[in-house]
Amino acid sequence: MLTLKPGVLLTETEYGLALLDQESAEYWTLNPTAAVVLRTLLDGDGPERAVEILTTRYEDVDAELAAEDVGRIVGELRDAGLITS
Repeated sequence: MLTLKPGVLLTETEYGLALLDQESAEYWTLNPTAAVVLRTLLDGDGPERAVEILTTRYEDVDAELAAEDVGRIVGELRDAGLITS
């Protein structure tokens, strides 16, 4: 199960989500696509569900592209030290 690292705060914005790492005082903004992915995974669903939501919401995005996006987003969040799994 994916979770935010302790000390990382999340808030909704009109453009997606913002994350603040209280330890480093760095923040990140997530666009609507990345916000959907993170919210889905934080809610306990798997990457497959995030792909399903993206392909439903964005009709011009196929499952292969959505899966690549989900993997990239998770990788970037993990590399930034914002999530644990």
